[in-house]
Amino acid sequence: MNRFISIHSKNFIIPFLLIFVSNHIFFGQTIKNDSYEAIRMKYETFGKNDDKAMPHVRKFIQKAKHENQFPKLVLGYQDAIYFEPNKYLKLKYADSAIAAAYKTQNQDLITSAYLGKGIIYYSNFRQYMPALNEYLKAHSYVKNSNNEYLHYKVVYHLGVVKSYLGYYQEAINHFNDCIYYFETKSKSKLHPNEIYNHKKGYLNSLHQANVCYRNLLNHKKSDSLIEVGLKNSAHDNDFVLEHNYFLKSKGVSLYFKKQYPKALLYLNHSLEAFKKVDDFSWVSVNYFFQGKSLVSMNQMPDAIEKFEKVDSIFNQHQFILPELRNNYEVLIDYYKKRRNTEKQLYYMKQLLKADSIISKDFSYLSPKIHKEYDTKSLVEEKKKLEEGLHKRSILVIALVSVSSVIGILYVIRYRRDRIVQSKYKLLEKKYKEALSNLDNVSNVGNKYTSEKISGEYENQRKLGINKEIELEILRKLDIFEKNIGYIKKGLTLKTLATQFETNTYYLSWVINENKKMNFNKYLSDLRINYITNQLFTHKKYLNYTIEALAEECGIASRQNFSDLFYEINGLRPTDFIKQRIQEMKNT
Repeated sequence: MNRFISIHSKNFIIPFLLIFVSNHIFFGQTIKNDSYEAIRMKYETFGKNDDKAMPHVRKFIQKAKHENQFPKLVLGYQDAIYFEPNKYLKLKYADSAIAAAYKTQNQDLITSAYLGKGIIYYSNFRQYMPALNEYLKAHSYVKNSNNEYLHYKVVYHLGVVKSYLGYYQEAINHFNDCIYYFETKSKSKLHPNEIYNHKKGYLNSLHQANVCYRNLLNHKKSDSLIEVGLKNSAHDNDFVLEHNYFLKSKGVSLYFKKQYPKALLYLNHSLEAFKKVDDFSWVSVNYFFQGKSLVSMNQMPDAIEKFEKVDSIFNQHQFILPELRNNYEVLIDYYKKRRNTEKQLYYMKQLLKADSIISKDFSYLSPKIHKEYDTKSLVEEKKKLEEGLHKRSILVIALVSVSSVIGILYVIRYRRDRIVQSKYKLLEKKYKEALSNLDNVSNVGNKYTSEKISGEYENQRKLGINKEIELEILRKLDIFEKNIGYIKKGLTLKTLATQFETNTYYLSWVINENKKMNFNKYLSDLRINYITNQLFTHKKYLNYTIEALAEECGIASRQNFSDLFYEINGLRPTDFIKQRIQEMKNT
C-alpha cells in the first residue's frame, strides 16, 4: 500500500514539475522579450488611481526584479504609487521604492523616493508631520544634487506644508520661485516628458499661490493667477485635473464676488475630477462653498445637504480645514431654529471635535479664527440669565446675583482664555522653530554649489569618512528608528556604533551632520517623541506612573525623563496627562 502511494505521487509530481518549469521559463521569456518601454506604453495612458493599469505595472516591476535593474525598479514602484487607488498600498509601494533607491546609491532616486512617500502622507492621509519628516529626508539628499527639477520639487512641497499650516506669505515665496523656474523650463527645448513635468509643476505652483493670496484676502492677485491657470490648462487632456483646480478656484472667487449662480456652475463642474482622484480635502472645500452659495440664494435645504456632506467627509477622514469650521456653525443654527435637539447636539459635538483637530494641526491659524457661534452662545446665555433675574421679587438679591454670575463667568472665561492662549503660544513656538529650519533648507540651491560639495567630500575623505559609509550609517539609522531600537535601556554611542559595525567617531559625525544634533539630543528626541505619541494614541498609557513612562521609553531616571519631556514638549508629563484626559472627556 505504501509503495503504491509512493509510485503514484512520483508519477504525479514529475509532470507537474515539468509544467511548472516550462511555464516559468515561458513567463520569464515573455518578460525578457518585452522591453521596459513596451510594457510602459500599455499603461501610460491610464489616469491617476486607475487600477486597470496595475497588471502591466506589476509586470514592469517583475521584469526589473528579475534583471536586478534597480533604477527601473524604482520607476516601477513609483508608477504603482500613481495608479494604485488604495492609499495604504501606495505607502507600501513607497517603502519599496525607497529600499530599491538605496540599492542604486543614486541620491536623486533616493530623494525622489522619500519625496514620493511624503506626498502620499500629505495628499492621501493629510498627515502633515509624517509628510514633513519625509520631505526633510528628501532634502538631506537633494542638497548634494545638481538636479534642479528635483530641488524645486522639494521646495514646492515644503511650500505646500507651510501653506496648510497658515504661513501663507512664507509659502508664497516658495511658490513664486517655483513658478519662475517651472514656467521657464516648460518653454525650453526639452524632451516632451520633461516639458510635461515642468508644466505640471508650473500649474500646481500657480494654484497653490492662488490659494495663499485668497487666504491673505488679496483677491485681485488671486484672480489674476486663476485666469493665467485657466488659460494655460484649457483644452489639454494632460492637465484636466489641474484645470479643474482652477475651475474650483474660480467658483470660490465668484462666491466672494456674490455671483452665486455662476459660482455654483464652476464648483459643480470641477467636483467630479476631485472625487475621481479621492482628493477629499478639495471635495470638502467644494461642497462648503456650494453650501454657502445656496444659503445666500435662500435655498437652505439644498445648502444643508452640502454642509452635511462636508461632515460625512470629516467623519471618514478625521480632517477639516480651518476655513470650513463655519460649516458646523451654520448646521447648529439651522437645527436650533427648527428645535431639532438631537441634531443640534450632534453638530455641537462635531464642532468641538473639529476645534480639537484644528488647534492641533493648525496651531498658527486656530487663534485667528473668528468663532461666531461661541459669541452667539454667550449672548443668548446672558439673555436667559437676565430674564430669570427679572422674575425675582427682591431687587437687591437680583443685583447681587447678576453681579456674582457675571463676575464668575468673567473670571472663568478669563482664566480659560489665558490657559488656551498660553497653550497656543507654546504650540506656535514649536511649529515656528520647526519651520525656521525649513527656511534654512529652502535656499539650498544658493548654499551648496558643486565646488562646495566636492570640497566637503574631500574633507570627509581626509577624515576617513566617505560618501558610501555615510549613506550606510544613515540607512542603519533609518532602520533603527523604524524598529524603535532607541527605547532600549542603557543605550550609548559606543553600543550603537558596535551594533552598526562602525566606530563612535563615524556614527557621531553622521548624526551631527545629518540630524543637526549630538547623539544624546538625538536619542532624547526619539524617546520623548515616542512616548508622547503613545500618550496621544493609546489610552492605557495615561494611567502609567511617571516612572513607568520613563522606563517604557528607555530613560532610567524619573527626574531626567520629566526634564526632557518639558524641554521638548513645553509641558511637564503630569500636566500633559491632565490636559490629555480632559480633552478626551470633552470629545
